[in-house]
Amino acid sequence: MTVIQSVQPPVARKETTETRLHGATLSDDYAWLRDKENPEVTSYLEEENAYAEAVMAPLAGLREQLYEEMLSHVKQTDVSVPYRDGTYWYYTRTEEGKQYAIHCRKRGKFSGPLEDAEEEVILDGNEMAQGHAFFAIGAIDVSDDGRWLAYTTDTTGFRQYSLQIRDLETGKIQPGEVQRAGSVTWAADNFTLFYTVEDEEQKRQFQLWRHMRGTPYAADVLVYQDNDERFNVGVGRTRDCKFIVMESGSHTTSESRVLPASEPEGKFEVICPREDEHEYSIDHRNDEWFIRTNDKGRNFRLVTAPVAKPGRENWVERIAHRDDVMLEEVDLFSSFYIACDRENGLPRLRLWKFVGDMAGAEQAGEIAFPEPAYSAFPHINRCFDTTAFRYAYQSLVTPSSVYEYNMKTAESTLLKQVEIPGGFDRTLYASQRVEATAPDGVKVPISLVYRKDMRQAGKNPLYVYGYGSYGYSLPLGFSSNRLSLLDRGVVMAYAHIRGGGDLGKPWHDAGKMLVKRNTFTDFIAAVEHLTASGSGDPSRVAIEGGSAGGLLMGAVVNLRPDLFRAVISHVPFVDVMNTMLDASLPLTVPEYEEWGDPNEETYFKYMLSYSPYDNLKPGNYPSMLVKTSLHDSQVMYWEPAKYVARLRTLKTDKSPLLLVTNMKAGHGGASGRYDYLKEIAFDYAFLLSELGLVSKVEKSEDGKAIHASNEEN
Repeated sequence: MTVIQSVQPPVARKETTETRLHGATLSDDYAWLRDKENPEVTSYLEEENAYAEAVMAPLAGLREQLYEEMLSHVKQTDVSVPYRDGTYWYYTRTEEGKQYAIHCRKRGKFSGPLEDAEEEVILDGNEMAQGHAFFAIGAIDVSDDGRWLAYTTDTTGFRQYSLQIRDLETGKIQPGEVQRAGSVTWAADNFTLFYTVEDEEQKRQFQLWRHMRGTPYAADVLVYQDNDERFNVGVGRTRDCKFIVMESGSHTTSESRVLPASEPEGKFEVICPREDEHEYSIDHRNDEWFIRTNDKGRNFRLVTAPVAKPGRENWVERIAHRDDVMLEEVDLFSSFYIACDRENGLPRLRLWKFVGDMAGAEQAGEIAFPEPAYSAFPHINRCFDTTAFRYAYQSLVTPSSVYEYNMKTAESTLLKQVEIPGGFDRTLYASQRVEATAPDGVKVPISLVYRKDMRQAGKNPLYVYGYGSYGYSLPLGFSSNRLSLLDRGVVMAYAHIRGGGDLGKPWHDAGKMLVKRNTFTDFIAAVEHLTASGSGDPSRVAIEGGSAGGLLMGAVVNLRPDLFRAVISHVPFVDVMNTMLDASLPLTVPEYEEWGDPNEETYFKYMLSYSPYDNLKPGNYPSMLVKTSLHDSQVMYWEPAKYVARLRTLKTDKSPLLLVTNMKAGHGGASGRYDYLKEIAFDYAFLLSELGLVSKVEKSEDGKAIHASNEEN
């Protein structure tokens, strides 16, 4: 059922600009929307918001119902699993009615209950957020002696963080702050702090600074600056805490420099000089570097080298490269390590025990997982000298869980599974893995979740989510919010399309640069397979994606507008050409390694062939909800704003086209957990209406809508 529109949509004025390059002309009628300080821009965005609210007004009751449903499945007062770091146990907790987590710690023994220990609040997000419409905590690092806390905060949503230092003994904050800070780490002396800073224009972390606690930040020393615009700089410490590691990385290349943590004023030494297309990461144990590297294959291998001689000529292979297994990460401890693999699209945690003092190790099995589609990854493991390994596990039907694996007994113990109040019964739901065939014959995995007693072949509304960029593996986690769709009979699918990392680096390579269109055709093939095989009703297909997944939404709608009933597109990267041709924008130059450089004709023409904004044309389109944030630092608000403005002039149907701009947030939307739920309730109300799951809309005397949620035939 399409929501009846009783008001007219805003009309953005046209002011045509043209860009000529490689024999082509790009025409842009809405470039003026880029002027964030122009009151006319703000006015237009607010008009679009008012229009969206007016269109959705009949669904106000449903939105409230969905919000209350989702809230009923949240244990509002809760606490995370405490983890040990030094002589303290750290954790976060939430309190009912409060938007943000509270970061705490207790000093205690390394085993046994901590209930009797005195709690120390180190950061209370609720107090810190007062007076701010948006609030987020970024980096956090505590000095080895447990006294000094370095932390960063963002109060705009632009992901521009300020660094401060708090004395946890007195609670006082050191004078001053550092703007545009990124990663932070303390040296072993509890006095020296290293931190990175972003370039104000390019918004990339490009400098490493050294600060002496108690001295003015103006006296800080610049340690390193990376002038290659493709690279970002980060800093941290090895798990054994013996070395500080500074890494410079682009989308395809990385370089690590190291410094003994006990010598903070020393010189950083390069492990392996950067070389295009070579990525590696490092950790340390017993005077040896453990290096995960893709020098011999795209899926990475593991080598070791002496600390004194880290060069390639001294690399000794420990885990060979495998064509069908991606080595995603290595978690290193004193007596064992965990190889975090991805095989057949699923994560594997494989165990290796050291034999003797050096790097030689033998395989000790792997941690088994029972479901066909799941997520599993290392949890917080700060202790190097331990025989316990914590990992997180969840699936489409199993709530987020933290386990501890004992290397001596080979047993896993469940430490905590997130409680889902409100009558959740996991036996009502099922997940499965299927495959679609892409136009070139490649098999594309799809993960499904549904409520078993509501599934009817070919009749269920179908929701399909996709991303497919940057080698990002689509996580298959649990969401209690999702129950509001599943319990209404929606079958939900997650398409593991090329461009993502679900099947390793080659899967990423097969969906970027000059083969990016594979991402879009894979997604279309996935939807066609699901409807043809009876997983969903072909006339009631909804799709969703965000950021680069928003590009996916725009591209597939342009290719096959007939295939979809409704589209939700979050912070979508839809103005590909204008953005990628503007090197002054944040993140543009580093993105050349994912999409290509449009200043080169071959890439220009290929990108132009799929850029959603540039390929809009007259015709019928699905119902669309496009969402953005005014302070988004990754996909600027004007991309979706321009896209909607142009589409309004071209669409020939009467289906809803809504643009919603969060005027006080950034790329991730609202920062408070209750505000975020309200945003999801808005999305779901739109979705359920368009999928025919709102059969009756009535108005009470006070004007509030009442909705029956029986499926419309």
